[in-house]
Amino acid sequence: MEDGAGMFAREPEQVELAGAPEQWDLLLNGLPDRPAVFLIETGGTPYLSRTQLLRRRLRRLLRVDAAPSRLLNLREVARRVNYWLVGSGLEAALVLYDLAVRHFPEDYRVRLKLRPPPFLKIALSNPFPRSQITTRLSAAPALYYGPFPTRAAAENFRNRFLDLFQMRRCEEDLSPSPSHPGCIYGEMNLCLRPCQQVVTQAEYRAEIERVLEFFRTQGQSLLNTLVSARDRLSLECNFEEAARQHRRIVKVEETLRLRGDLAADLERLHGVAITPAAQPGVVLLWFLIGGCWQAPRTLDCRPEAGAGQSLDHRLREIVRELAPVRLPLRRREEHLALLTRWFYSSRREGEWLSFASLEEIPYRRLVRAVSRVAAGRGAEAATSSDVAR
Repeated sequence: MEDGAGMFAREPEQVELAGAPEQWDLLLNGLPDRPAVFLIETGGTPYLSRTQLLRRRLRRLLRVDAAPSRLLNLREVARRVNYWLVGSGLEAALVLYDLAVRHFPEDYRVRLKLRPPPFLKIALSNPFPRSQITTRLSAAPALYYGPFPTRAAAENFRNRFLDLFQMRRCEEDLSPSPSHPGCIYGEMNLCLRPCQQVVTQAEYRAEIERVLEFFRTQGQSLLNTLVSARDRLSLECNFEEAARQHRRIVKVEETLRLRGDLAADLERLHGVAITPAAQPGVVLLWFLIGGCWQAPRTLDCRPEAGAGQSLDHRLREIVRELAPVRLPLRRREEHLALLTRWFYSSRREGEWLSFASLEEIPYRRLVRAVSRVAAGRGAEAATSSDVAR
């Protein structure tokens, strides 16, 4: 599983399509009419899809046409039906992705309409690092912050965050010289003007380190510094300067609100999606570590399960047994696309809980989220306090 293949789709249920047409109808009538991912094997290219009502969809695809029709009919070529019952949209998306990679390796991205989400990138390979918006991950040294729901949201956040630092906004490869014409941002004191050799490369890098720490700490490095300065100035009765620091704090907080609920340094993008399983009273835990989905963990929440152990203890055991898989960049892009599509969906099922690391999982929040999903209440019952930032 070095490339992440086969992580999500368990062994399927199978229906052999053989014999008289009447037997086919009996087989199909015995299938559950529930959400599922299915694969119809044919003599050539298989047919892969997902549905909310498995029996109805298969009966439509494998019907007997009394007259010629333009609707898709696979009855003449179908050999076997494989299906996977699913309990949520996220499970369906990940199982479908797993199968598409396996059966359509050449064009599965097009088939699934997978579009990597936008990230704010700090390109560190440049002698004078700059920021840009990108949807591609690279092996070159860089910090990626996101994902954002849209490119416009990423651009808006980038413009506001740049006002907090003196990082360059130009996109050229600099050849610093005192004769460089510079730009308006340098005149406004919003850039250190490395292009004009106003600062050395080391001094500019020091400002970049402040930027990187800002993203790695979700803005707390800058906020804590400003709050400490404001409080100190207030104690010294320097109220005018304290008010100026307070305005900067408000500006930082307004900027952070623009990042969305998912955005983080990609290397610290950790969380868990809690979704209902196909079986009542059972939930699936989908851990995302460093932007990579892990194989699902099943948790039976029915009263007779657990052998007397508390839910908190069972969750800690699951986390303790995790062996996170790190995937190639292309797979990470695809996993992040699936995360963003599910998280920002208007019909999202289940709940999401982010955390800084596996050692810092907020288990009390996790227990409450699992209990809600198991009881069928889902994301609508979640409060803002249950999303760890």
